Amino acid sequence: MPKIVDPVERRQAVADAVLRVAAREGLEHASLRNVADEAGLAVGSVRHYIAGSSELMIFAMQELARRIDVRIHSHARVLLDPDAAPDTDRRDRTVRLLAETLPLDAERREESALWLSFVTAARTRPELRPRAAELQAGLDALVRRVLIELERTGALPPGLDHELETRRLSALLDGLTLQAVQHPDLVGPDELHAVLRRHLDTLARQ
Repeated sequence: MPKIVDPVERRQAVADAVLRVAAREGLEHASLRNVADEAGLAVGSVRHYIAGSSELMIFAMQELARRIDVRIHSHARVLLDPDAAPDTDRRDRTVRLLAETLPLDAERREESALWLSFVTAARTRPELRPRAAELQAGLDALVRRVLIELERTGALPPGLDHELETRRLSALLDGLTLQAVQHPDLVGPDELHAVLRRHLDTLARQ
């Protein structure tokens, strides 16, 4: 009998292969051929799930976003529950939640480097721009919800300019990510957490 192939598992194997090749050799080397070789598949098998290079990149961006979302969701579910914890705990939970978007360890540093590569590629590859914009909008929405929840529970002062502070905090996360990827020996987990805490402290004193 022919082997039964689970399409979900096969697509996951392809996605994992794309990210491994891109992390090791750069996005420009994540071709159908190289991804097929990495996954131990024939090119035709990969083409069954991915039509071409553009779809391959979009697929990889989606997989990267899914991995990050899984981690963030566990924190967000607790933090954004109105009855989850007292305000003192919410500040620590907020830092842990937002820090999940940062390169705190080798795995997340690789993911952050990949994300920066995708964002850079989207500047000159129009087919990637909608996905990059969608993911940025998702991060902004998360940051906005966190700020609103902190304000609601009294951890931040009332009357916060949500749009402005969302942009400021999102920009801070982007800048920290870039610096930590480029200079991991200078910008480590302790510094990342300290900057986040200082930013929230500054907001609380406004």
